Amino acid sequence: MLGHNGAGKTTTLQMLTGCLLPDSAEKNGCSIEICGIDLLRRPMLAKAHIGYLPETPPLYRELSVNDYLIFAARLRGMKPGAAAEALIQTRQRCGLEAVGRKIIGTLSKGYQQRVGIAQAIIHRPAVIVLDEPTVGLDPTQIRDIRTLIRELGDSSSVILSTHLLGEVQSVCDRVEIMQHGKLIYGDTSAHMQKYGGISGLIISLRNPPPLIELEGIAGISSVEQISATQFRVLHAPDINPSAALLALAAQRSWQLEQLTPLQATLEEVFARITDEKNRIDMQDNQSSVRAELVEACTESADALSLCPSTSSGRTGEKQ
Repeated sequence: MLGHNGAGKTTTLQMLTGCLLPDSAEKNGCSIEICGIDLLRRPMLAKAHIGYLPETPPLYRELSVNDYLIFAARLRGMKPGAAAEALIQTRQRCGLEAVGRKIIGTLSKGYQQRVGIAQAIIHRPAVIVLDEPTVGLDPTQIRDIRTLIRELGDSSSVILSTHLLGEVQSVCDRVEIMQHGKLIYGDTSAHMQKYGGISGLIISLRNPPPLIELEGIAGISSVEQISATQFRVLHAPDINPSAALLALAAQRSWQLEQLTPLQATLEEVFARITDEKNRIDMQDNQSSVRAELVEACTESADALSLCPSTSSGRTGEKQ
């Protein structure tokens, strides 16, 4: 779940996990189902399938890692024997074997985040919800947490919120973009990267020709020089000039060093999607304002036509 700060990601996750009741749930007949179970009507049963890590991990800093995780397992209704077994497996999955007896408050932020994830998965839930799981971590800690999230995805459904585009590219199979509390886009992360894509190539030539010569190749619509030897080539979607470029580079000794498809970054795609939505919303707002003004002016004209002038003493004149 992707979006700017304040887009509504955390609020949505709190509703999905039963921590926040939707305002219109009763009035509009809204429902949230977890593994086919209505969260609003059967909350205890539905929540048994959920593991949740809020943006601020719910840790008891004065407890040891082992004691806290056993406590979390028992809160989930696990028997003592099952909780002890789950503790061993969860510490191994989250890389916490070496810190089991340490006090949580003495751990680094990266390890505290691991403990937070461990409490969310110790009861082996089918759905794991992680709110900004890598916020505030250093690059090494981020890499480790992302690796753990990918591993969790092998056995559970993982929903995570983030505003970090690199996180989406690194761990997500599907992307939902939120803006102003609404979903404005949803697709696989691979398709998202192709959204509104431009057909083009990045080429490097050790002995480049004049731009006009490159622009004359069939199918090429424009050429932009990025550096002395590197060029951004745009072409028609139905004509790929790669073969022609390779042949001409060999014939004319351009010494081709690079030829790669042009691909938009996720940052560019995200900006394009949100900007398009903002533009549509602005047009809708302007249309709504115009309609209200027309309606107001019409009502005013009707009211004035019914009001006789009294200043001149004559009747029948419109004021």
